[in-house]
Amino acid sequence: MFSHVPKTLKTSLASIARCNHFVMSDSGSCVLRDVTLCSPVGEILLSGCEKGVHTINIKLGTDREESVQPVGQSEMSPELQRCVDWIQCYFMKPESISALPLPALHHPLMQSDSFKAHVLWTLFKEVGLGKTVSYKQLAEMIGNPKAVRAVGSAMKNNPVPLIVPCHRVLRSSGDSGSYMGGKGDDIKVWLLTHEKKTLELNASKSEKSI
Repeated sequence: MFSHVPKTLKTSLASIARCNHFVMSDSGSCVLRDVTLCSPVGEILLSGCEKGVHTINIKLGTDREESVQPVGQSEMSPELQRCVDWIQCYFMKPESISALPLPALHHPLMQSDSFKAHVLWTLFKEVGLGKTVSYKQLAEMIGNPKAVRAVGSAMKNNPVPLIVPCHRVLRSSGDSGSYMGGKGDDIKVWLLTHEKKTLELNASKSEKSI
């Protein structure tokens, strides 16, 4: 790849190649940059372009940290930085999350007019912090109560978990159900517990202020 490049430049060029990649969206080709965060659920890899966030991936089997900080140095677009700020607030000060602007979402799926996009945007807009919904209820919310399995498929294809909160979708029995193909079930339980504690803390503060 760098056969005609002076040896002293190969390392820096290789680093740039790893940090930048391309993806086609409905509005054309996007140059993506990545940033990895440590978090209480393990390392989280964010990827985004100048127009918004494309993907959020929770990396299984990585160390869990109490703090939420970038791992190493990364150049970030304003929208990717906004996503970092949002995730830091979600984990560290979830009671303040509503005061933060959400990052724009620019993954091709989220830009499409597909059924899956409709399901994900409905979940994003209607099911807030600490709330839960069943797959059946979400299907009813989009006006297609028989589309329970299709709703489940949309959850599996969610490119931006945490922001689009697929962890808040439960089975009709109330069981949490699978997360990340069943490999991240404990993460789903942790996220739901984290949000529940926040609501309980806020309720307790409200009672004391009366």
